Amino acid sequence: MDSTASRRTASGRSSVVESIKGFTFAGVRISKEDLRRRITMPEYLRLAIREAIQKKDVDTPRRHLDMAYSAGAEIPQPAEAPVIVFINSKSGGRHGPQLKARLQELMGEEQVFDLSDVKPHEFVQYGLSCLEKFAALGDSCAKVTRERMRVVAAGGDGTVGWVLGCLGDLKKQGREPVPPTGIIPLGTGNDLSRSFGWGGSFPFNWKSATKSILDKVATGPINRLDSWNLLMSMPAGEKLETPHSLKPTEDASLDMELEIDGELPKKLSNYQGVYYNYFSIGMDAQVAYGFHHLRNEKPYLAQGPISNKLIYSGYSCTQGWFFTPCSSDPCLRGLNNILRLYVKKVNSSKWEQISVPSSVRSIVTLNLPSYGGGRNPWGRLKPEYLEKRVFVEAHADDGCIEIFGLKQGWHASMVMVELISAKHIAQASAIRFELRAGEWDEAYMQMDGEPWKQPISKEYSTFIEIKRVPFQSLMVNGKRN
Repeated sequence: MDSTASRRTASGRSSVVESIKGFTFAGVRISKEDLRRRITMPEYLRLAIREAIQKKDVDTPRRHLDMAYSAGAEIPQPAEAPVIVFINSKSGGRHGPQLKARLQELMGEEQVFDLSDVKPHEFVQYGLSCLEKFAALGDSCAKVTRERMRVVAAGGDGTVGWVLGCLGDLKKQGREPVPPTGIIPLGTGNDLSRSFGWGGSFPFNWKSATKSILDKVATGPINRLDSWNLLMSMPAGEKLETPHSLKPTEDASLDMELEIDGELPKKLSNYQGVYYNYFSIGMDAQVAYGFHHLRNEKPYLAQGPISNKLIYSGYSCTQGWFFTPCSSDPCLRGLNNILRLYVKKVNSSKWEQISVPSSVRSIVTLNLPSYGGGRNPWGRLKPEYLEKRVFVEAHADDGCIEIFGLKQGWHASMVMVELISAKHIAQASAIRFELRAGEWDEAYMQMDGEPWKQPISKEYSTFIEIKRVPFQSLMVNGKRN
């Protein structure tokens, strides 16, 4: 067996082992009482944060501060590593509610927020503001708690991105430090979780593993993660059903260094959002869109990662990803019929148009070394190839993003089992897509696994511009040293 085949077999074995083991720290015993003491905030802070969020008011909880420091009361001490958890209890199949109860058992109940009840931005706006207000009033316990705080996102990549986006607002508002984030993987792909050492699946021995995860969140080293701002400008008209990470905005303008060819409509609709893993256009997004709606309509079909993957694979076969319908000319499926691509290459400040191969039916802009459940479609490129293509080695914090193409489903399948690399298109520090309707009047797009259907006009272009956010997210690395 040659070395490539050996590596592939070893990679397959490690994937199976990871799926079986989930996320565990073999041989590590953690005292439940000791963990609770280290990560649980004093009661008066927990109650004040909860009340501030519920009443959307940071002044009312002042009474908890007064009671904590009343005459005769024991001076409160900050936790060694206070932890806040955001859990998407609908993720993880039947384990979501059980995990929520387990987390509440291991720390103060008020430190576990179900995303169906409390949104991350509400915690940032009211919960953290409450701590900051107490600190400004001279409460040293609140001050240290705010400085030491760490966050856990329990959910899939979309949940993690949602939490990171809301925490990123702290940087914009000058409210540092930004709490670093750890992950409990409850989604299907869990690529953010894989990239930072938290594993690719919810552990089978989840009760004991939850203690280990919280301990690692409290003590793990911090890594950095690039994020990418996406601005979409389109002719005004049809309202989009976009993911929660992509919002309508009035304050938006395209990079004027790249001249627009043609007229703009009198009225524009602009959307803006941030992604951490990938943005894609094409057939992969169409399959994801169909799966997403099928899961919403028939949630009983998707009871966990394995069933999700089976349904997803079956659905991809019905969308023309593997078999283009005979009534449709296969050449019309190429994205080059509706799309122009411009990039600023690494270490360059000038825009350059890049040719899109006619065979490409999906274009992916990838930030992480993990995509589609732990695969690396960009590949581990040899130094001589990197030099020839003027590429740099890909990392999640290198300031550039990888752009690759997928052809039909057979090509994508071979890429996903890492028999071959994807079609390398470019590596960039900024990207602009320009879409104009041809034989189709709509396209499919997705950000970090959240898909939507995008109308496109024959008369006016839709522009999508992607640039790196000027600050990085902080991630707790869960890999055991």
